[in-house]
Amino acid sequence: MLPENDLKIITEEMGREPNLVEQGCFLNLWSEHCSYRSSAPLLKTFTTVGDRVIIGPGDDAAIIRFGDGWVLAIGMESHNHPSYVDPYNGSATGVGGIVRDIISMGARPIALMDPLYFGPLDTPKNLYLFEHIVEGIAGYGNCIGVPVVRGEAYFDETYSGNPLVNVVCVGLAREENIVTACAQKAGNKLVLVGSTTGRDGLGGASFASRDLSEEAEAEDRPSIQIGDPFTEKLLIEATLEAIDTGHVLSCRDLGAAGLAGASSEMASKGNLGMRLMADKVILRESGMTPYEIMISESQERILFEVSPENVDELLAIAEKYDLNASMIGELTERLYYTVEFEGEVVADMPVKLLTEGAPTFERPSTAPAERDIGDKPELPTDLKQAVIDILSSHNIASKEWIYRQYDHEVQVRTVDKPGSDAGVLRIADGKGLALSCGCNPGHTLLDPYEGGKGTLIENSMNLAVKGAEGIALVDCLNFGNPEKPDIYWQFKHAILGLGDAARDLSIPVVGGNVSLYNESGEYGTAIVPTPSIGLIGITGDLETVPASFFEGEGNSVILVGETFDEMGGSEYYNIKGLRNNGNVPKVRENAPKTVETLISIIREGKIEAAHDVSAGGLATALAEMCKETGASIDLSGVSEDLRADDLLFSESHARAILVTSEKDKVLEMLGDIPCTVIGTVGGDDLNIKGNGFDLSFTLDEIAEARASLTKLMME
Repeated sequence: MLPENDLKIITEEMGREPNLVEQGCFLNLWSEHCSYRSSAPLLKTFTTVGDRVIIGPGDDAAIIRFGDGWVLAIGMESHNHPSYVDPYNGSATGVGGIVRDIISMGARPIALMDPLYFGPLDTPKNLYLFEHIVEGIAGYGNCIGVPVVRGEAYFDETYSGNPLVNVVCVGLAREENIVTACAQKAGNKLVLVGSTTGRDGLGGASFASRDLSEEAEAEDRPSIQIGDPFTEKLLIEATLEAIDTGHVLSCRDLGAAGLAGASSEMASKGNLGMRLMADKVILRESGMTPYEIMISESQERILFEVSPENVDELLAIAEKYDLNASMIGELTERLYYTVEFEGEVVADMPVKLLTEGAPTFERPSTAPAERDIGDKPELPTDLKQAVIDILSSHNIASKEWIYRQYDHEVQVRTVDKPGSDAGVLRIADGKGLALSCGCNPGHTLLDPYEGGKGTLIENSMNLAVKGAEGIALVDCLNFGNPEKPDIYWQFKHAILGLGDAARDLSIPVVGGNVSLYNESGEYGTAIVPTPSIGLIGITGDLETVPASFFEGEGNSVILVGETFDEMGGSEYYNIKGLRNNGNVPKVRENAPKTVETLISIIREGKIEAAHDVSAGGLATALAEMCKETGASIDLSGVSEDLRADDLLFSESHARAILVTSEKDKVLEMLGDIPCTVIGTVGGDDLNIKGNGFDLSFTLDEIAEARASLTKLMME
């Protein structure tokens, strides 16, 4: 049912009360998921334009100029609620949906990233969700031949009743082949291509805009779409072939709000109306009503605008790929969205009211009481065991069990595989595309603004250690119920922090998704603030992209950046049960310069290996670099003011470890960027000493600790 105030507004605007079909369209298109009612005013604070931005927010995906006539399409979506109710199909269709966003722009999908967030794996339910969500992503992505090259898996109790499945897709196209969702001309025809339409996914957009409850699995199962990756693969090829003919004038994926959403938005963007014949839609199930046909979110469907004389050619392409296709309507000068069924008009709404009429607003927000950072814990008596504990925690441990299920080498573009700071793909003329994703919810929980800023800085550092400059980001802003003032305050300040960092780094925010109401009645809590992002950048010559592991006996190890007493939200404090203690890492003024300088040095070919320092701190970063060789590290010159645990486990931003055979030249190039030579590469152990401590780890000890997640899943 429509909320009472919405019904009143619609009735006044239309001069009558909307009928059932019209109410279904308004309910979905005016949902938080589709209309960004609570977030639109805040999202307008983002800078969305830049030299490389061809198409920014508002279409199925953004289009970014790569160079030499090549462009990139990038989009990010969530499929959170569906993945709790049906983890396999929920996550699989999340992949399918974002891939269709890319192909509807005329781009071939070349990479996926999947930031995922789960409850701790110590309960059967969370283990089940984790296993089947990963299985769903692998099952869909592998079948359609798009590599998953980067991801994240973060575990926290608040995700137990509401896991998050965020997916990024990047596509590649020639600039002249790009199409948009903006309808072009009255009289042109609309052709629906792909799978049949069924009752799966009914009301998915409105479902995504409310809290989950204990009864969700039973009562909301009709809201879960069922995917077919084999049909999706055919749809990819058919869509790109149709666009290559030059006859496709506009195009839109059928996602949230189904046919009602895709078709009305196409017309509205072109300042046109539309007449649809719902009985021309090819159905999977008999007896479907106009209401069900319009809001069904059945997967693998795309809507095309073509001129009347080209309809038959498009239908022939669909037949070639054994896809269902039918001409279901036309664009009109009359600015109404009209639906007919068996010769009768069953809906007739002002198209702009439907697509743009939902009231948007900033909700009340309330800042929390000033946080007591608490006392520092006693220094651990066994510092080596503390390092092992962090390396073994599922937030830090290797995610190999996850990414080994993905085909990350299909399409033969992958240069840097999962497990590195960033995925790197070969594109053209010796240059590559670097990709990173995720955030640190532990930081954002304690300070949404600094956590939002840190999200982009850390992802930018992931690209920088590959010599890649960030050129565009998309976001997936996952929060609890925005009607609660404390949650809306978190949401608002995370957006402001992310936006400020984006401006500092001159990286435009070109698209994304807002996922609110991530709460569970079963667990009685909202998720921790999770402003996950996807960031893309361009490398220099791929020959200069360094490894992520220690290389070269005798090479120098340099720590770039400053380490502070910033343990708030750290994995070390999380393990010790001090989640709310400590100073949250702050992004300092020199962070953009650090990023820029690292990119310059690496592009000069002076670095054999490089690794960002982030979650888990310096000890974790050093251990992660130990693959086939170790290193001797002396941290006594890094900071005399820090305790051993602060030095090893602080998660201060804008730090990296560089390995080079040209130490003096690199130090000269770093200039006034804070840096310290901390050791040399070599040996079969990682030795770390500092003021008052001397630790030694064999490569086997490190590997065993980091394999904790894999061992759990293999039991």
